[in-house]
Amino acid sequence: MIELAGLTKRYGSFTAVDRLDLTIRRGEIFGLLGPNGAGKSTTILMMLGLTEPAAGKVEVCGINSTTHPLEVKRKVGYLPEDVGFYDNRTGLENLIYIARLNGLTPDRAKEKALMLLERVGMSAEAGKKTGNYSRGMRQRLGLAEVLIKSPEVIILDEPTSGIDPAGVREFMELIHRLSREEGITVLFSSHHLHQVQQICDRVGLFVKGRLIAEGDVGSLSQKLFGGDYLMVKARTEKEPSPALLKTLQATEGVHAVQYREGLYLIECTRDVTPLIAETLVKSGSGLTYLQKTEYGLDDIYNRYFS
Repeated sequence: MIELAGLTKRYGSFTAVDRLDLTIRRGEIFGLLGPNGAGKSTTILMMLGLTEPAAGKVEVCGINSTTHPLEVKRKVGYLPEDVGFYDNRTGLENLIYIARLNGLTPDRAKEKALMLLERVGMSAEAGKKTGNYSRGMRQRLGLAEVLIKSPEVIILDEPTSGIDPAGVREFMELIHRLSREEGITVLFSSHHLHQVQQICDRVGLFVKGRLIAEGDVGSLSQKLFGGDYLMVKARTEKEPSPALLKTLQATEGVHAVQYREGLYLIECTRDVTPLIAETLVKSGSGLTYLQKTEYGLDDIYNRYFS
């Protein structure tokens, strides 16, 4: 659905996006992750045909965004960090206006606006002036506006900025549900690691205009930490006998076993957590705690930066 090849954008001597290659599949939620100023928004502007690349090619829904920007805009919904509405009009009136601009008849515009307000959980606020909306309510209305044209692709640029934690959770669940139920492709640009990991199928780490890594969290973790030992921690009611420690050490896949301050520290060459649990339970030691090390997006992000 989105294909970038050698995409480059320069402002004078400054390179904002540097030879970007990226493919995003239909129905996928892709997280473009990077610090502010990394070039994420510039990349999005080129996808939408709002600025021209210095080099390379960008296609969205099979359409060249540089040469046919209007056709791309008909198929793509864009939700920026700060959505603009007419504050003296209600949420419903704003949506109807946008629907009419997209070519819907008056009756169809109202029908679809009401349906989308319900879809994003804003029916109760439909008659309120948008000038009185909270930040979270404006973003929900913005998502309804994006959906007016029944897009094949939705691009979200830092959409949760300034929303309280409960509002962020609801918004993210809504995005995930939309993608799964309607097969919409989503590009989610953010610098919030937890949010990206929460809903994205794959992520791309974007730094200083370059995509330095791309893949799902599992594959990135394996690539970065595959040479490290997997650590399994366990706690039992009874202290281990020398025989139990020897049995654990002899387990296939176990590299080293330590017992410190009531905690087993077991280094493994692969995931043998079930075998460790079985050994501890059969020993009658009274297993009370078991945890294996799992690397999240935060660990991956920090390792790449280091």
